[in-house]
Amino acid sequence: MGFGIQAQKTGIPSGIDVECLGNLMRLSLDKSVLSGHQLDIDVDDETFDLALRLRLSGSPTSAAATHTVTGTCSYTEWASREIMCTKNFMEVSVRRRVPAVIPTEEEDFDFKSLEYDEEPESSPLHIWKIQFHSAAEKTMSVEETNDLGYGLTASLNRLCLRSCYNTTETVTMDVAGVPMRVIKASTFVKRRWMVKQLETSAACPIGGVTFTDKMITWKLPLHIHPLLSSSSFNLLEHYMGIDGKRLDASTMAARKYRMTVTDTYIIVEIPVGSIDGFYKSHSPDYQYYVTYSIEPMLEVHWREDSMYDDTLYKVLFPITTPPTARPPFILDHTHPEQMVFDFFVGSFLYDVVLVNITFETGVLSVAEANDRGFNVQRHLSVNGSVGFSLQVPFSDPVVRKWNAPFSHSGVLQAYRQEIVLPTITGTCDREYFHVTVAYGNQGHNFVTIVGQRELTAAVAEEYQLVQNDTHFSIAAHFLVQDAIFEMVWTNLVRSRLDVILKDPVNNWNLNDFSISCSFPMTMTECFPNGTMTALAVKVEAVPDLQPSQLTLRDSRCKPVYSDNIFAYFSFEVNSCGTTRKFVDSDMIYENEVSLGSKKISTAADQYLLMVSCHYRINDTFLLSFSTKPNPDIHVDSATGVLEVRMQLAQDSSYGIFYKDDQYPVVKYLREPLYFEVELMQSTDPQVELFLDNCWATYEQERTSLPKWDLIVDSCENPADPYQITFHPVYADERVHFRSHFKRFEVRMFSFTAENVPLKGQIFVHCDVVICDTNSPKDGLCSGFCYHKQNMATKDKAKKARRSIENHQQPRRSVSSGQIIVQ
Repeated sequence: MGFGIQAQKTGIPSGIDVECLGNLMRLSLDKSVLSGHQLDIDVDDETFDLALRLRLSGSPTSAAATHTVTGTCSYTEWASREIMCTKNFMEVSVRRRVPAVIPTEEEDFDFKSLEYDEEPESSPLHIWKIQFHSAAEKTMSVEETNDLGYGLTASLNRLCLRSCYNTTETVTMDVAGVPMRVIKASTFVKRRWMVKQLETSAACPIGGVTFTDKMITWKLPLHIHPLLSSSSFNLLEHYMGIDGKRLDASTMAARKYRMTVTDTYIIVEIPVGSIDGFYKSHSPDYQYYVTYSIEPMLEVHWREDSMYDDTLYKVLFPITTPPTARPPFILDHTHPEQMVFDFFVGSFLYDVVLVNITFETGVLSVAEANDRGFNVQRHLSVNGSVGFSLQVPFSDPVVRKWNAPFSHSGVLQAYRQEIVLPTITGTCDREYFHVTVAYGNQGHNFVTIVGQRELTAAVAEEYQLVQNDTHFSIAAHFLVQDAIFEMVWTNLVRSRLDVILKDPVNNWNLNDFSISCSFPMTMTECFPNGTMTALAVKVEAVPDLQPSQLTLRDSRCKPVYSDNIFAYFSFEVNSCGTTRKFVDSDMIYENEVSLGSKKISTAADQYLLMVSCHYRINDTFLLSFSTKPNPDIHVDSATGVLEVRMQLAQDSSYGIFYKDDQYPVVKYLREPLYFEVELMQSTDPQVELFLDNCWATYEQERTSLPKWDLIVDSCENPADPYQITFHPVYADERVHFRSHFKRFEVRMFSFTAENVPLKGQIFVHCDVVICDTNSPKDGLCSGFCYHKQNMATKDKAKKARRSIENHQQPRRSVSSGQIIVQ
């Protein structure tokens, strides 16, 4: 699709800007223009031109000012249907006219050559009514539609419907695991002798975002089925942008943005802290937090089987990361001989302003403190952070003084050590939160709170606590009582675990950490006997919810089981208010879980969970069989080659791996590397793969020097300060035999020669042993660390292992590609 943009600005003062963004026009005003004024706007909206009069009403200290801003944007090629999603409204624009000639399927017809029926102005085509297709169909006039807050307008060639996300006719639907707000509507236009029906439906995402400390991942479904009339379509174009502007490939690469298209999703990855976003300060409960916000854009152009029906889908999707705690620090520069307390507090974002200072004797504003000679100053560092310094004379009344009528002579020695506070890090797998707490240089002299409970000996045993002199780690299942559910989808739940470290004497927060992850969990099951089950979960947004009070549409249908977190329903598809509809070759049953007729005290107490079951109809299955006598049983001896490969995963989920053409892979120092070693082409469940020895080299040759051992005799290298971590393996579509896989994590490092860092690169190699799981305990495979590797797969059967043939284990060697340190 091509389009041209031309913007004109007349008499516009500095600080006011008009910008064309495809099918959008953006007006920006600098805050300096509004200083001391109240803003009123008059809009003259023509077909493709926009004129605004900005009246800045004067305050007692400033005169009134009026500015006229005009802008013209050209948009040279419209799609048959254009859908736009912003942060507060959705809009669909469709072509009003239809082709004068509709070709048959046998004709080879060019879309661009279609001629449209020109409707004479003497016979105007006007909007007659609109029909919404929600749970109960509703028909309205144009006046009724606009009175309810919709925007329904028409030009000579197009019809446009605009809707907020919270209108009555807008519903939430799950599209490939992504929640979307959907409005289904048909608009009828007519004149005396003709009526046309125009499809004016829209669907916009309200979720699909996941976060890590360094990356934002946004998933948009590739097949948005509420907008498709057929099961197949052609993806013509797709673009990524920021703040409504498209980005070219070189800009995306420079800013480390990634956009990938799979069979199911368009996936956008944005590094946290990119220059296109901004940080903002927050202070809930008198604690300092920061968030990062950015507004990515996706444009998708597709065409369905029809030769002239195409859709341009545009989403402006503001994203804000969860608040991250950033406790300030204090630097004490006091020298007693100068008789002045001198200290610095920081660091903060640029939007933080020091308002007042609290002493035991009272509260002083910054101006009052400076008037008393305290010398309060604001400091801006080169990286944009802000800090504040304060000097208070010892002689001021706010300083408490103690007299000690006692004297004694002696020699004292003191060794002062810089305090390093404990730190917390965490990761997730498919079932567990894994949290590690490093003690700092003060040892384990703090109290750990997990959720609402102190980490006592009993709780520590529940969380599989492992500790040594420098740190401890816990593993908490996502269904543990201390976890908090944040959001629920059809096959996923997002759970959060909060960990707080407190000073045992002053009860100060030494560290405040939260980790939020999505975990697979079946919420709805459909059975061939016509029975549905639904699992409702208490989420953080409804803290006072009692699951036992939830019901289905028929309030008499209550949970068959409930506790303080879950409510479980089991019902037949023809009961409890379940509705049925037919879509293509599917029969769909739908119900919802809610508070029913219970009184809702606040908006936050609302709870609604949609559940549905899809049953295929009109399917035909063919079954053929033949008989023959059973052959005599015999065994043939043969030999073969067991193939083993090593792959580097892109994250701890081990779902996506680097391909050969993506090497060398660039990583930061201490960034985790996730390796997987796999036994290929074997379907024997009684065979298990083990890692005997693994090491890293500077050169590609596996026997080259220098080298560093990672795994020695199947155990972590005890001399490695950052020991490797074995990860569990779970069965999925790719993993059929967990015993054929081993996974481990290595922290990225670099080699040195004569204390001089070498060029940052490493290669990783492993020697692999294949073992028989059914043989008695004997041989190399029964060693302690082999057993430990087996436990990393969560296999509770403690079977001994030995070699397959005569104590001689089949061995293989594997190596990784080049990995470069950034």
